[in-house]
Amino acid sequence: MDVTKAPNSEIVLDTKSMSYFGGTSYLGLATLPAFQEAVINGIKKWGTAYGSSRHANVKLDVYKDAEALLASQLHTEACVTVSSGMLAGKLVVDYLSHSNTRFYHFPHTHPAILSPNSLPLLIDHKLHPSLLTDTIENIVISVDAISTAHVTPPDFSILEYISKQKQITLLLDESHSIGITGEIGMGIFSSIPTTHLHQKIMVASLGKAMGLPGGLIAGDLSFIQNITSTVMFSTASGMSPAYLEAYLQSQAIYKNQKAKLKENLRYFFDGLYLDDRFIFNTHYPNIYNFQPEFYNALLKKNIVITHFNYPTPESVLSRIVLSANHSKTDIDILKHTLKTLA
Repeated sequence: MDVTKAPNSEIVLDTKSMSYFGGTSYLGLATLPAFQEAVINGIKKWGTAYGSSRHANVKLDVYKDAEALLASQLHTEACVTVSSGMLAGKLVVDYLSHSNTRFYHFPHTHPAILSPNSLPLLIDHKLHPSLLTDTIENIVISVDAISTAHVTPPDFSILEYISKQKQITLLLDESHSIGITGEIGMGIFSSIPTTHLHQKIMVASLGKAMGLPGGLIAGDLSFIQNITSTVMFSTASGMSPAYLEAYLQSQAIYKNQKAKLKENLRYFFDGLYLDDRFIFNTHYPNIYNFQPEFYNALLKKNIVITHFNYPTPESVLSRIVLSANHSKTDIDILKHTLKTLA
């Protein structure tokens, strides 16, 4: 379905207004007037774009300021922003491929952080046999903090059983968790123990909960310095400085929207029973249903949710998405409809 205006809590289809519970704008920032005003002010200060290498002789201090703030919020030594989450992933995978023997991946890992030759971490729910050998080697394990069609992080304790001869780099994609999960709402990166790891690296799209068109790479200072020294980083333009300015000036807005989302989740799940047709976590804004008829049943009730083929063309996924911008009236409509479909 094609629309002519950005969806918020409502979507207009053929001049008909319908309730909207889809997308990935979990904090509702993309259509929030106060945040839009901050972006407009950022554009007035820095222009609509800045198509220069980050290594050019003229450097914009907004990059340094925003990246320092993000690093402190992520509890990591350093971070750097790039123009997209996909580029963030590809930059890191390309760099790591020069110094690591093998790549492995958890199930359902996003293609942005998958090496072409990556092996499955698990075979029949057991560690890949090559991870148990005494061969000394550097390896990378890629994983989504919260992958599509899931609502909780994976169990990282399985890494404890990998041979101690392996020097492990954990590459974590926080695209669907940064901004909304974790102790302070900035993802799970800082909470992952490093006991069995050589290093851990985070990448993320900032275009979902964070409402910023760009990507992020975070990790140890030495690693970030190495990334920013690569040819790929040097020859690419940075993300729009106007949006980073908006991020710096909108910390109160982010805090307020996170509180609203938390309250909306509490209100939605209060007194609502969802059976085993649904995959959900009462602290996470995505609720999944794989029943083929579910999407159309809601559509007939004037409710539009996310609906697409995933992970294969044969599998149909339907996803309800709660955002900070939904009112209690919006949520009441959805809850009542779900109860009538039970």
